[in-house]
Amino acid sequence: MMIQQTATSSLSLGWLNKAALLGLAITGLGLTTSVQAQDVEVPGNIKWTIPFGVGGGTDVWARFFSPWLSESLPGEPTIMIDNVPGGGSINGANLFAVRAKSDGGDWLGTSASTQYPAMLDDPRVRYDYSDWTPILATPTGGVVYAQPSLGETAETALDALLAQPVKLAAQNPTGVELPVLIALDMLGADVQAVFGMRSRGEGRLAFERGEADIDFQTTSAYLSNVEPLVEAGKAVPLFSLGVLNDEGKIVRDPAFPDLPTFNEVYQARHGEAPSGNAYEAFRKFFASGYALQKLIMVPKDTPQALIDTYRQAARDFVDTEAFKEAADAQLGPYTPVVGDTVQRHLDDAMSIDDATRDWLADWLQSEHGAKI
Repeated sequence: MMIQQTATSSLSLGWLNKAALLGLAITGLGLTTSVQAQDVEVPGNIKWTIPFGVGGGTDVWARFFSPWLSESLPGEPTIMIDNVPGGGSINGANLFAVRAKSDGGDWLGTSASTQYPAMLDDPRVRYDYSDWTPILATPTGGVVYAQPSLGETAETALDALLAQPVKLAAQNPTGVELPVLIALDMLGADVQAVFGMRSRGEGRLAFERGEADIDFQTTSAYLSNVEPLVEAGKAVPLFSLGVLNDEGKIVRDPAFPDLPTFNEVYQARHGEAPSGNAYEAFRKFFASGYALQKLIMVPKDTPQALIDTYRQAARDFVDTEAFKEAADAQLGPYTPVVGDTVQRHLDDAMSIDDATRDWLADWLQSEHGAKI
């Protein structure tokens, strides 16, 4: 087995913060037995397009998975990571859509910043997720938290949050914060988002300096950078976004089992489950940006036998103790999801009806001055 790199700079994988729990059971087992290697000819060389630069989160993710995939596939093919950055992943995804062959030798790694532009009809997008088939997805979660000056408990902090304007340091209204902004709006919060942060980490620093009243971080950043603030009494966790179960229902995040989800908080405050166009928008962008945050995709015309082989290889190593131990440090507290379950959730997330899209366009324009 050999892993090659086409980018010129070197990479140290680094370590994400260790988490104690592994969630989301492996589902969508389209095959009940392992694919027989002799029936499938796996290409000896697989080019894995990563539409981000070397050293970014998706690049690190791909380089973590590469040896596991190679060693589990018949013939242990060489997996070559091809970094094609630009346009927030749009450039590389566009090139893949045009150039990728359907012989099993071309893979694409996508992230929320690839999914969201396609869902929002970004005019730069020349790719269509219906042209691709998913092999594997890795989820993440996230937590919204507040300054202790708003209240020492989640309940009192939420009361104060809903009674006055609050500031959130954010990147942009159509980025990773989109479902969080929708959730806060549905709760009735008057969020004054200050856009222009270069990263969620920069937003957290604004919170730590007292320039923001609330903040949001994905799981790995929350565990490493925010939990110490909570323990020191400098932040109060309010709710998590949750995770998707096999049926597509949002349930508690295994990384934060004691934290209610947004859905739970909404129901407690309003006496009914969230619904309507706003919730549909929240649910779909949560699913595509968090529950299916990073994806391995192949052209849909790739032979089914190869798709089954790739999926089975993933199931084979994901279920091993060696992978679980490595993934605990590298992926956070979530088990990858493989196969048909990914396809089902992805199809649902990427399809937005006209009523939901019209609501989203009006809301983005009126609340945040953004046009889609």
